[in-house]
Amino acid sequence: MAERKSNGILRDQDGDGIDRRGFLECMAWAGTGAFCVMQGGVLKSFCMSRIGELDATKMAGELSFVQISDSHMGFNKAANPDVAGTLKAAVDKINGLPKAPEFLLHTGDISHLSRPEQFDTVDQILKGASAKDVFYVPGEHDVLDDDGKQYLERYGKGTKGSGWYSFDKKGVHFVGLVNVVNLKAGGLGTLGGEQLEWLERDVKQLKSSTPIVVFAHIPLWSVYPEWGWGTEDSAQALGYLKKFGSVTVLNGHIHQTMQKVEGNVTFHTARSTAFPQPQPGSAPSPGPMKVPDDQLRKVLGITDVNYSQGQHALAVVDSTLG
Repeated sequence: MAERKSNGILRDQDGDGIDRRGFLECMAWAGTGAFCVMQGGVLKSFCMSRIGELDATKMAGELSFVQISDSHMGFNKAANPDVAGTLKAAVDKINGLPKAPEFLLHTGDISHLSRPEQFDTVDQILKGASAKDVFYVPGEHDVLDDDGKQYLERYGKGTKGSGWYSFDKKGVHFVGLVNVVNLKAGGLGTLGGEQLEWLERDVKQLKSSTPIVVFAHIPLWSVYPEWGWGTEDSAQALGYLKKFGSVTVLNGHIHQTMQKVEGNVTFHTARSTAFPQPQPGSAPSPGPMKVPDDQLRKVLGITDVNYSQGQHALAVVDSTLG
């Protein structure tokens, strides 16, 4: 069943029930088999195992998109010697959704070593997705050696600074942030003064009723600072978002699904499409974790996000590749 930790973190647990005390509580079940949406103020839930059987219109909102993360193209160690194959499986999962998402968000570590052929492979695989538009933010593996110059040439047209930007879709304001530049080994992510000033200006004129989606590579909450799983100046960034009634923050980096709710903000980290990492503090250090071959695709996955106009929160649904 879903378990709420004392620190407010929600983790996936096996089970088949649904906590109906509230929509945000329901979202904690996303990775274990329940798809929940608010329609006309009424909570509706759908079993993930039956989504393929259901009429897409029953689950539809005004906007749906998919988050993928940490494809680590070029990685070939024991934890997953075929990351291209599992990324293709993620695309197959996306293409099997009852309604094609309008776009994809890739929350970083596209490549493993920032090599041109690794970016090329990801680009080619994602061309097969039903959603043709892809929005990116870099991970630390995408800015090796050149401080992100190659990343910006490929994916950063029209962005500011090291690649931050915003855009609007059907009443939702999206903000892509960069917290991996000048990253110290094992250190926390950082946004920096220039980007924070830009963020303050970017959201200042928006109405408080505007749903906000922020996406970045490293989590904007302190998942586990001892491993650098957090962003040192995230509190300032989140301070600019306090006036908004609905804020969803999507991250990658830690290769596992975790969720935390603080006031108007829902934080959500996505699984990788490449390999898992250990739970915080359960190993001497983070890094690729080997699992039995027949279990690998059960710890990799994608995140489907659905927004219905007039509803407070976005429905966030995690599903595994196997």
